[in-house]
Amino acid sequence: MGYWKSKVLPKIKKVFDKNGKKAAAAEASKAFEESKEGINKEFEEKKDELQPKVIEIYEASSAEVKTVVKERKESGLKKNSAGVQSFLEELAKIDFPGSKTVSEACTQHGPALVPGPVFFVFEKVSTFVVTTSEKDTASATEETSKEIEPAAAAAAATEETGGTEKESATTTTEEPKEVVAEEKKEEGIATEKEEEEVKEKEQVVAEKSEPAKAAAADAEEEEAPKA
Repeated sequence: MGYWKSKVLPKIKKVFDKNGKKAAAAEASKAFEESKEGINKEFEEKKDELQPKVIEIYEASSAEVKTVVKERKESGLKKNSAGVQSFLEELAKIDFPGSKTVSEACTQHGPALVPGPVFFVFEKVSTFVVTTSEKDTASATEETSKEIEPAAAAAAATEETGGTEKESATTTTEEPKEVVAEEKKEEGIATEKEEEEVKEKEQVVAEKSEPAKAAAADAEEEEAPKA
């Protein structure tokens, strides 16, 4: 009898308590499902007022809780039950629609046993978070574009300047070549003229020497018979 009370009965009681807890959690989830319509209506009415408060609470939360809010997976809910419970309590303080009921259910049964209601509230929270993240991303992209545009313009200007300098260098290099070629051409013409003048002088000298040669020849012929 003592063994029954000390060993067996506590185990049976634990099983029934666990089953009873699950049943109670299921009832709480069912009741919450029936109140979703009213929660949605209240959320739409208070959306603008809630946004800055929700973002403040979200930013102050741990990275693990942020992941649960965005991804809404039961494995994450089980691993971070305490953080989720604390997050829901903060939402209840700002009267976030449905958060008070879900927070009380989590306190009684644990977040892992009421995932439906928890994720419903987190889905509403994520509408603010995702919108804010998208705006931040868009702003960052815009800022990056603004930074890139001047850099690109500067690079283009540098490239144009480099091209102009190359053209100037090419022109400068080509000009001496043309001058040298012109000088050589002039030198060639001058040389040709000099050669022509020399030939003319030689011809004149030859013409002048021919009569002398003829006279000398005649003199030799006359002296030959005398001998």
